[in-house]
Amino acid sequence: MKFFAITKKITAFLLTGAISFTCAASPVEASWVDWTAAAINTGATAITGGRAVSQIKKQLTVYNTTEEGRQQLFAEYKAKYGVNNDPELNYRVDNLMKNLSRAVAAVDPSINDKPYLYFVNNDTSINAFCSLGHVMSINTGLLNLFSNDDEVAVVVGHEMGHGQKDHPYNGTMSRAKRTVATAVGVSATGGGSLGNIVGNLVLNQSNAHGTKAQEKEADNLAFEYVTHSNYNPGACAAVWQRFLDKHGNNAQNALGSIFAPSDHPNNGARRDTYVKLLEAYGKNKVTAKDGTVYVNGKAFMTTGETPEMSAAERSYFVLGNLAKAYNVGANRMDVTVVDGTVRLGNQPIVKPVPGEDSADVLAEKLRSLK
Repeated sequence: MKFFAITKKITAFLLTGAISFTCAASPVEASWVDWTAAAINTGATAITGGRAVSQIKKQLTVYNTTEEGRQQLFAEYKAKYGVNNDPELNYRVDNLMKNLSRAVAAVDPSINDKPYLYFVNNDTSINAFCSLGHVMSINTGLLNLFSNDDEVAVVVGHEMGHGQKDHPYNGTMSRAKRTVATAVGVSATGGGSLGNIVGNLVLNQSNAHGTKAQEKEADNLAFEYVTHSNYNPGACAAVWQRFLDKHGNNAQNALGSIFAPSDHPNNGARRDTYVKLLEAYGKNKVTAKDGTVYVNGKAFMTTGETPEMSAAERSYFVLGNLAKAYNVGANRMDVTVVDGTVRLGNQPIVKPVPGEDSADVLAEKLRSLK
């Protein structure tokens, strides 16, 4: 992003691109933003700073709460990032948003008052964002990375968690207040270059992140939403295992600060947090570690790898299926094999791949462990 005449472009601070697993800032109208910058630059007082914040709040509220503002923001993001009209990708995203919106509504019916506006953008990086007004976009790169929609649902569910808790609005207002307060203080004391101060802030905020508390809340909400859907809750841990497999424990260098900010938990920590949630969801009867799935403390199976995922990543899908079975009490039902798939009650558990025990062997083992 280029910043010209930065003292007149405080707009750029609020026009920062929205980002994956984060809160996003939003575009604003040049007319009132230019007034704000001018007011701060011409001997602004604390009162003038308060007026600036009030104007910012007024405009952001329009984007966040009115249909006209939401549609304007939606159009601006489409223009900024471009729209990928690939039928297959859009079919996947339409289904994801339909399924997840139902899941969110089961937890938080307020989504029905402000349904999400979304589109697939052309960016090939691993990313997605939720901005003001429940405006969302999913990067082509994210959809290309995951061939299964269970894992994409985790990412999108995380972003919807930000939206449901209004993190984009709260984060943008917080940054705006700090920017105005800093600028007013410098102007009132006659010190420093406002352009440098605002410019540095804009550059530092060009990939603005939510707080640690907001990121944790969004992670937890993603899990809650997924468990209210037909998606496999094990995908929550599997997502982070994939990033571990491909980029190591800290994706800061591989994926950049947009996706994995250095002040947030690393890939391994986020995976392990989800494993604990899966254990609790499964009544503390199942877990997985290092590619081995355990039932009641004893090894049930060691998973094999496939062309699409590592053995460890696959183990969390088996764990997710088992956790769902134990969550609804299916462990009290029979273990069967149907079309090569081991089932516990009505819940499919695993369809073995080369390198794993046969379905009959796994079924017999599960009967002895459940």
